[in-house]
Amino acid sequence: MNLITVFTPAYNRAHTIGRTYDSLLAQDCKDFVWLIVDDGSTDNTAELVKGWQKKKNGFEIRYVYKENGGMHTAHNVAYEHIDTELNLCIDSDDKLAPGAIRKILDKWKSVKDMGYAGIIGLDADMATGKIIGIGFPKGMTETTLMEYYAQGGAGDKKLVYRTDVINQYPPYPVFAGEKYVALAYKYRLIDQKYRLSVLNDVLCEVEYQADGSSMSMYRQYIKNPKGFAFWRTVCMQYPESKKRIFVDCVHYVSSSILAGNRHFVRESPKKLMTICAIPFGVALTWHLRHRVKE
Repeated sequence: MNLITVFTPAYNRAHTIGRTYDSLLAQDCKDFVWLIVDDGSTDNTAELVKGWQKKKNGFEIRYVYKENGGMHTAHNVAYEHIDTELNLCIDSDDKLAPGAIRKILDKWKSVKDMGYAGIIGLDADMATGKIIGIGFPKGMTETTLMEYYAQGGAGDKKLVYRTDVINQYPPYPVFAGEKYVALAYKYRLIDQKYRLSVLNDVLCEVEYQADGSSMSMYRQYIKNPKGFAFWRTVCMQYPESKKRIFVDCVHYVSSSILAGNRHFVRESPKKLMTICAIPFGVALTWHLRHRVKE
């Protein structure tokens, strides 16, 4: 029985998902399932996947189609369909690094009885091979995501979670008319109870697309204010630091204004600090609207 599912949310990425597929074909260990969650694509993603399913790939390919709802809803659907002990998300414009599956399984075999939520590894730039952000400090064997960044870490990291742990927590909320909620919502909750085993190896090669969510954050703020306000309330309840709480309050005020929520002070987990943040939140709202117009 396979131990890990690699799942790939896809929305109109027929022009890039082929390299994701090729990177899976090139793995020296094929003891995994590949689950593609098609988030309402209107291109030929479905036809590509059907063609791959007919081939002898050495691994099982599963395909689920859903109406377009954003990355977080694709993750919700993926978690509903995963039946392996571990899961790993590889985006439809990224590549699994050579030997990644074998490295993950070898690492997990050595730490699986230690109570970890999973494994944290590295991302690298597809073009240059350089580590995204900052690597792990020398001697670090375990961490939480929050702890890593609080200690000066930076850049996206590749997360491998136990499926039973990820499903202990609520699904990502869905707000009518919006298509974004931070994936870190679940990770922040998991951090409160579990730690991650550090795998100081590159597991994923990434290329940030010009139309990807990470490259269009200003527009995301404007289009998805309820989702962002929700995320800021989570951050206020589980803060990275005392300094960061005020920053989260400022963003919460801004997102609440954009959402037209007049009750945001009453609904805030940090009411007094939220009141103090109102002038800064108003200024941030103006800044965001100005940047989007540009």
